[in-house]
Amino acid sequence: MEKFHGVDYYEIEELLTEQERLVRDTARTFVDEQVLPIIRAHHRAGTFPTDLISKMGALGFFGANLTGYGCAGVSNVAYGLMMQELERGDSAIRSCASVQGALVMYPIQTFGSEAQGDRWLPALARGEAIGCFGLTEPDHGSDPAGMTTRAIRVRDGFLLNGAKRWITNGTLADIAVIWAKLDGEVQGFLVERGTPGFQATEMEGKFSFRASVTSELTFNDCLIPEANLLDKAHGLKAPLMCLNQARYGIAWGAVGAAMACYDAALRYALSRIQFGKPIASFQLVQDKLVTMLTELTKAQFLCLRLGRLKDAGRLQHTQVSLAKRNNVAIALDIARLARDILGASGIVDDYPVIRHMLNLETVKTYEGTHDIHTLILGRDITGISALE
Repeated sequence: MEKFHGVDYYEIEELLTEQERLVRDTARTFVDEQVLPIIRAHHRAGTFPTDLISKMGALGFFGANLTGYGCAGVSNVAYGLMMQELERGDSAIRSCASVQGALVMYPIQTFGSEAQGDRWLPALARGEAIGCFGLTEPDHGSDPAGMTTRAIRVRDGFLLNGAKRWITNGTLADIAVIWAKLDGEVQGFLVERGTPGFQATEMEGKFSFRASVTSELTFNDCLIPEANLLDKAHGLKAPLMCLNQARYGIAWGAVGAAMACYDAALRYALSRIQFGKPIASFQLVQDKLVTMLTELTKAQFLCLRLGRLKDAGRLQHTQVSLAKRNNVAIALDIARLARDILGASGIVDDYPVIRHMLNLETVKTYEGTHDIHTLILGRDITGISALE
């Protein structure tokens, strides 16, 4: 397979550090050699390539922007470039790594005890253990404060009852970070695989994220020991902090999907002959390609600035909302334009376009829908909440 050289119309390369380029190139090579040759078959079968987990762990892809416990400790820009390349392969690959690092390792490190960190973080970093994050419920997605999953105190710890849905890695997970109301306040718990009353069931019938494991989790009088309480996670702010980490990675990941679609469309337009010449010579096709490149370039700069702010400790969650909202929307637009350029070839998986287009429909919805991020930004710039 031909090596991917990236899309860099504004010479962003020279704004990156040597480490950031090295991390990106490592992830790029991994995707070219390990992901792209197999992802079509897994997308067709609706299966996740579990053999890649240990390889991603060995390369330091899990919790890469965290420090200690065997984590790589790279910059947030380097981490973002990693997420970009993984999603260029497939959203399922980036999502697996994003959930592991941002939604499982981050809350254990931030809200957990030293003993919890020592037990779980090194194994999660190496890919020897897999985690999942349970906040969304069957009847509570955009309004997590309305969750009905409950925990009550008992002599030996806590009894957990409820259900979570649309959980990435759910049936693979050795440990689940679960959010439930305890005494009326949102609280985090670590629920281990094999806990009596805990069941994970894979969800079927998806036409998007087909290569990702998506599950429903149920809890029926699950006894959670005191030692598995995330003691520093109090209130809804804690899971939202985790989501902010994940949304950051998604903003970068969407750029990777857009790159894959733009590159496929450009190559096709240059090689497809109609009316005696390449379709790239026609004005309407050029207009589409220019639109795709322009939006992709703007998204790249949004990500780079976002990463620099995060590395400087000045990142605001509303800035992440702007990037996630914009970049996923333009990536989906780019995928649709690419599908249009490819014509009938755009609906078959000989090319990556339709797979990315389908996946991005999920990415637009999860970790805060497009509309929810619109209202987050609207509240920030006007001081008026449209959610109340």
